[in-house]
Amino acid sequence: MTVTELMSYDAALATYDPVMGLEVHVELGTKTKMFCGCSTELGAEPNSQTCPTCLGLPGSLPVVNAIGVESAIKIGLALNCEIAEWCRFARKNYFYPDMPKNFQTSQYDEPIAFNGYLDVQLEDGEVFRVEIERAHMEEDTGKSLHVGGATGRIHGASHSLLDYNRAGIPLIEIVTKPIEGAGERAPEVAKAYVAELRELIRALDVSEARMDKGQMRCDVNLSLRPHGREEFGTRSETKNVNSLRSVERAARFEIQRHAAVLSSGGTIVQETRHFHEEDGSTTAGRIKDNAEDYRYFPEPDLVPVAPARAWVEELRSTLPEMPRVRRNRLREEWGVSEHDMQSILNAGAVDPIVATIEAGADAGSARKWWMGELARHANESGKALDELPITPAQVARVAALVAAGDLNDKLARQVIEGVLAGEGTPDEVVEKRGLKVVSDEGALSTAVDDAIAGNAGIADKIRGGKVQAVGALVGAVMKATRGQADAARVKELILEKLGVSEG
Repeated sequence: MTVTELMSYDAALATYDPVMGLEVHVELGTKTKMFCGCSTELGAEPNSQTCPTCLGLPGSLPVVNAIGVESAIKIGLALNCEIAEWCRFARKNYFYPDMPKNFQTSQYDEPIAFNGYLDVQLEDGEVFRVEIERAHMEEDTGKSLHVGGATGRIHGASHSLLDYNRAGIPLIEIVTKPIEGAGERAPEVAKAYVAELRELIRALDVSEARMDKGQMRCDVNLSLRPHGREEFGTRSETKNVNSLRSVERAARFEIQRHAAVLSSGGTIVQETRHFHEEDGSTTAGRIKDNAEDYRYFPEPDLVPVAPARAWVEELRSTLPEMPRVRRNRLREEWGVSEHDMQSILNAGAVDPIVATIEAGADAGSARKWWMGELARHANESGKALDELPITPAQVARVAALVAAGDLNDKLARQVIEGVLAGEGTPDEVVEKRGLKVVSDEGALSTAVDDAIAGNAGIADKIRGGKVQAVGALVGAVMKATRGQADAARVKELILEKLGVSEG
C-alpha cells in the first residue's frame, strides 16, 4: 500500500483555509419502505423483504410513505429550514449493482426543506453556526457483500452477493452549505455538527440514528484554499463515515493530505475517498468530475408533494425541546460545568441520567453511577450505555439502597455487576449474594472490639493523638465484615471505644 504524504496539521493551517461540506444520510425509522409496503426491520434473511416495487419490476407503481414525508418536514423545521409549498421526486439515473431499478428515487432541484441552519456548541462553549442548503427525501440502495478478498471491498474479491432488503428504505439527506471560517477547528466543527444533528434526529424520534448500524452516515467534502483567496479549491469526498470520531479524523487527514499535495506543486483530484478506521487514513475511490450527469428527470409515477401550511404549522407545534436548549436547561438543573456536561453528552449518558432521575434518584447519584461504574462497563464491553442490560429504574433502585444505608458504594458496585450479569433485579442480587450493609449495632460493636484487640499498637497510637491511624482499624473491620459495614459508623464506634474525639 502506497504511503500517503502528509503535511503537519499546524503547517497546513498556516498556509491554507479549509472549506467543508457535509452530507448526512439519515435512515428513517418507519415500519415500511419509502415507496412500498415492505418491512424495514433489521436482521431479516437476505432478499426476504422485497417486492416488485422496490425491485423495480415492470408494471409496479410506487406510493409515497406519509410518515416519511412527515418526518422530513419535522427534520426541516428543526433545522430552521423553509418547507416547500410544492415539491416532487426525481429519478437519479446511474448504474450500480445494488440499485435494483438502475435509478434512485430522490429529489433534485425541488427539495422538501431548504435554507436552514444548525447552531453547534464546541467543547469550550463556542457556538458555531452551520448553514443548511437542503434536506431532501430519497430511498436507500441495496447492500453488496464482496466475498473472498482481504479488505471486504470489490478489489480482490472472488464474487459479490447482493441483498436488496435495504433497497427502498426511507432516507433524508441533509446537505450543508460550504462551511467556511472554522480554521484549525474545522475537524472539531464537523464532529460537533454531526453529533448535534444526531441528537436532534433522536429528539424528533424519527430515527435511532445509530451510526454503527448505518442508520446515519456522513460524507465529508473538503477543500483547501490559500489564505486570502476567495475561490474554493478542488474538493475530495470521503464517503460513508460512520462515527463521530471518524468524521473528525477524516477531515483532519484530508486537510493534511491536500496541503501536502498542493505545497509540492501537485493537483488535487476531485474524487470519492474511502475512510480506514484502523489508522484514520483515506484512499482514492472513483473520479468524480464536475460535469457528472445523473440525467435527473421528474419521477412520472409519483404525484408532487404539496404540504398544506396548516399541517406544517401543526407539525411545528409538536416539535420537542431542541437538544442544545435541553442540555443547557439540564446543566443548570444538575449544577454541572460546561466541560462536565460535554463529557456526559460524549458518553451518551444524558437520556439514561434523565430517566434515572425520573425513576426517583437524585441528579448527583444518577450521574455518579452512569458516568462511573456503568461507563466503565460500557467501555470494557464495547457497548453504548443504553445497550447495557440494566435499566434506569434499576440504577435508581441501587441509588435508593445506598441512600437508605442498606448498601455502601463498594456493595452497590457488586449489585450493579450482578444485574449486568443477568442475576436479577438489584434487590434479588442483594438477597442472592448477601450484600446488605451490616447495620446490627451489636455485630458492629463486636467487630470493632476484635479489631482493637488484634491491633493493640495502632489503638495506642490513636489514644496518643494520631487519629489518622484510625483508617487501619476501619480497614480491619471492613475486611472482617466483607465490606458490608458502614465505614463512617465503624470509625465513630472505634473513636468512641478508644475515648478519642475526631476534632
